[in-house]
Amino acid sequence: MKTPVVALLTDFSTRDWYVGSIRGVILARCPRAQLLDITHEVPPQDVVAGAFTLAAAAPWFPTGTVFVAVVDPGVGSDRALLAARADGRCFVGPDNGLLALALAKAKRCAAVRLTNRRYWLKEVSRTFQGRDIMAPVAAYLASGGSLDRLGPPLPRIVPLALPAVQRRGRSVYGQIVHIDAFGNLITNLPASLLEPGGGLTRAALRYQRQVARMVSSYADGRPQELLGLVNSQGWLELAIREGSAAWTFNAKRGDRVELAP
Repeated sequence: MKTPVVALLTDFSTRDWYVGSIRGVILARCPRAQLLDITHEVPPQDVVAGAFTLAAAAPWFPTGTVFVAVVDPGVGSDRALLAARADGRCFVGPDNGLLALALAKAKRCAAVRLTNRRYWLKEVSRTFQGRDIMAPVAAYLASGGSLDRLGPPLPRIVPLALPAVQRRGRSVYGQIVHIDAFGNLITNLPASLLEPGGGLTRAALRYQRQVARMVSSYADGRPQELLGLVNSQGWLELAIREGSAAWTFNAKRGDRVELAP
């Protein structure tokens, strides 16, 4: 019988008992599960960073994997919890946009709202629903459980709250929405803007009065040069070869970038 894989992503870090508690609940209910950690270092309560990280990692896991994603500023509120099956993989998490990017890539997707308490722990804390609801639900799915038994269909999930891309004249304006550990600045500008039909097949990426040279890989840049490129998730990114764009420019999320002819 195939060993079920359960992959975890949280903003809990590993210094406290939170991750260990979730792992324990899953193993108590699905002893055969192979637990893998995507990361537990998502910046605290940063749903956007968690969504980007999950969407980047999920496609590379085998079909049958169950993902438990917990970045949940609204824990204990009336926001929904959901489970989804997408292209043969399952996702469990809060309905706050955290799962939206990963699910958007799926060709086939069905989601339910978690309401059936039969598959939760008997006692549920309003401050640790990752342990008391999401973990046992993930164990149930990893054991071959049916998505339909977990709750009613959820026809629409909450989208990720990304800022809108704006067009002004021949330019397109976006923002930095994520800064990775290398100091690369990931924008909300999709690579499709540079494809035929996108309107900007030849363009410059501008940031803080600097023009980034568009390249196809980090190796194409000169040391300490500001570069623009399409990253492995299909977003335009600013980077400095052998350096940190975030440190060099004192960058922060929300900073404006311009893609112009």
